[in-house]
Amino acid sequence: MRVVEVLAQEDPTRLPLTSFGNEPFWLTIAKALFVFVLLVLMTLFTIVFERKVVARMQQRSGPNRVGPGGWGQSLADGLKLAFKEDIIPALADRPVYLLAPVLSAVPAFLAFSVIPFGPAVDIGGTRTALQLTDLPIGVLWVLACASLGVFGIVLAGWSSGSTYPLLGGLRSAAQVISYEIAMALALVAVFLYAGSLSTSEIVAAQESRWFVITLPVSFVIYVIAITGETNRAPFDLPEAESELVGGFHTEYTSLKFAMFFLAEYINIVTVSALATTLFFGGWQAPFPFSRVDLLSEGFFPIVWFLAKTLVFIFFFVWLRGVLPRMRYDAFMRFGWKVLVPAGLVWILLVATIRTVTLEVEDRSTILLLGGGLLAAVLLVFFLLPEPAPDSEERSGAGTDLTARSEGGFPTPPLDLVVPATPRSLARGGAVTAAAPGPGGSHGEPSVLDTPTET
Repeated sequence: MRVVEVLAQEDPTRLPLTSFGNEPFWLTIAKALFVFVLLVLMTLFTIVFERKVVARMQQRSGPNRVGPGGWGQSLADGLKLAFKEDIIPALADRPVYLLAPVLSAVPAFLAFSVIPFGPAVDIGGTRTALQLTDLPIGVLWVLACASLGVFGIVLAGWSSGSTYPLLGGLRSAAQVISYEIAMALALVAVFLYAGSLSTSEIVAAQESRWFVITLPVSFVIYVIAITGETNRAPFDLPEAESELVGGFHTEYTSLKFAMFFLAEYINIVTVSALATTLFFGGWQAPFPFSRVDLLSEGFFPIVWFLAKTLVFIFFFVWLRGVLPRMRYDAFMRFGWKVLVPAGLVWILLVATIRTVTLEVEDRSTILLLGGGLLAAVLLVFFLLPEPAPDSEERSGAGTDLTARSEGGFPTPPLDLVVPATPRSLARGGAVTAAAPGPGGSHGEPSVLDTPTET
């Protein structure tokens, strides 16, 4: 802690962790109000932004009636939801039904409290960081708030007294558990390089090089994991309209539905801001703008922070416009069998490289160790036995029965065998469709080509 405070005293844009919580009460209230207003405005903007971008991608008109250029559409939708009839299902568990939207919305606001959106500045004669608060385990606070948000979804599905919301809530629980593990594994490498779990310290550790360059695999795993964590397309399976009507919020109306909507988009803003903090230097200006003091000090870095966050929000919108929804079993298989093993292997590799670079000063020794590790990996892959080829029985006419018995999907053979009907057996007709002859012409007509007796 003393080392952190000494470094903070040398850098005027940083403050030690002990400074948080010792600020004037009015300043804490002002920053909390700023974060609340920022998240609400970002939600209103993101909703219209998503509709306009997807409309442009699909060559159709987006919102263009309410407000200048249609940018007042989100406010109009919010007012409409406020005045709609509030319906509570007869079979709903009323206390839990009313509590669920609150459990989804409140953690979404709390998660943003540790995100730094600017350097230390002077406000009213007090030196303070443009961050509501910070913790020695700030990133774990964000993960904890994201985990609490799923309780609202699960309770909403259970308390509605309906089948489809219940299935949506169960899907969301399994989805969050699966992809939260992969996301946590992706962040371990960031902690190793930053040497801290504090969000402000992670931003300071990227002063010379952003972690997206140093840890590209962690960034890719994190982006995939947060897409599944926030239930966004193509991973929006808890609210899949094709099979669950509307998912966990099917039975919700009026402001309670608006709170679920608000929680979803605030989570998008929060995970985008966290990605900016962990991998893109946070509020720090990109090169060559970082060489200009005016663009890296004071309140101007908020512009860089919001610009990077908007880039991630556009990425979420782009995914929704170009990718179809995944099948649920494929989605879960990808999380457990691809992302989690890849995260574990990447942590081992990063920890090894980090330890070697910090404790071994001779570069030739580092190269020898890296070459030996690469040779060992290649040797393992070389010694792995080749997969046994499929038998002729599986590739022949019996694939439709074998695939079903092995848990797969039955597929018809290439030489189609038409089942014999009692009428064709009585006439002694052929029951096998002839294979196509040269030039695409068929051979003798099968029983399918013979006219049906009247």
